[in-house]
Amino acid sequence: MTLQGIRTFACLLMLPLAGLAAADQGRELAARQGIPHPAVIAHRGASFDAPESTAPAYLLARELGADYLELDLQRSKDGVLVAVHDDNLQRTSDVAERFPERKDSPVSAFTLAELKSLDAGSWFNQASPERARQRFKGLQILTLDEVIDIAEGQPDKRPGLYIETKVPSLFPGIEADLKARLQARGWLDTPGRVVLQSFDRNSLALLHKEMPQVPKVLLLWIGKGSIEPASGQSFAESGETDKAAFYARQQPRDKAEFERWLDYAKDAGAIGTGPSAALTAGGAQSYADLVQPWMNQLSHDKGLLVHVYTVDEDVDFAKVMAAGVDGIFTNRSGQLLRYFARPPVQNEVQILEAQGY
Repeated sequence: MTLQGIRTFACLLMLPLAGLAAADQGRELAARQGIPHPAVIAHRGASFDAPESTAPAYLLARELGADYLELDLQRSKDGVLVAVHDDNLQRTSDVAERFPERKDSPVSAFTLAELKSLDAGSWFNQASPERARQRFKGLQILTLDEVIDIAEGQPDKRPGLYIETKVPSLFPGIEADLKARLQARGWLDTPGRVVLQSFDRNSLALLHKEMPQVPKVLLLWIGKGSIEPASGQSFAESGETDKAAFYARQQPRDKAEFERWLDYAKDAGAIGTGPSAALTAGGAQSYADLVQPWMNQLSHDKGLLVHVYTVDEDVDFAKVMAAGVDGIFTNRSGQLLRYFARPPVQNEVQILEAQGY
């Protein structure tokens, strides 16, 4: 047995029996779809160490060995698919300086040329000075094709793409646009090379209509209009100030409500779900715990994989894996790969420097 195999076996020995059973179920479900298990999904790239959804974040994730590069898909005013997460551009660009009168406008209000004129990297240097790099200044927003170029850029490292249709109601027809680009680039021929995801059940159904052979995941959330909370309250209605603490207490209204959303996923053509996690240290990424063992078991029993978002620390990797998840969205791909006994040859700093950052 290889050293990696020994480490993996040792990790499995530490799992409770329920976790082992869930891992076996999940591994079989993943194999049917051509999806790695457990999957390392680079959330907006390696976005702990580089500005999210930019070239260095995706290059770093690729070189570290992530299984998938994750991106949020929107469309420019002139019809180009771009990788941007937020509904507007203020948090991750200098749009307020470049286009002050349009700073609150959605991505769809800007042409690709206008989007490309924005600085999508300097905000990271200000938000994370301990990881700031001069070369991050002036980074551009990427098109879908540019992310594909990065994914294809190393013959021996070929991560897949894990693509979310973001606020798809703002972009009618984006599902067909996505199919056209993926088909043109030859990305629909290999099982599991692309995974499609959305919080929007209608968009998921449209993705399934366009690309029935491609694995799809319904993202899960507790809140009004999604999985109904037992509390009956939204965060705004609660009057509380600690968002992480509020969400950590939220539970589905009952088991039937959670199961209803699993059935929605299957009805829309999904092969899995993407639930939130409550993180040990709290923080901005900590939400409701939707990866409790009974939830994951129910998902597996219905033939659904479980890919949890967004987890960055070893203590939480251990917790969600023991609960029976099949993959993890993470901002820290290197950290997760090391946890899974798949250590990168070079560390994050060495890779960024080698890539010219």
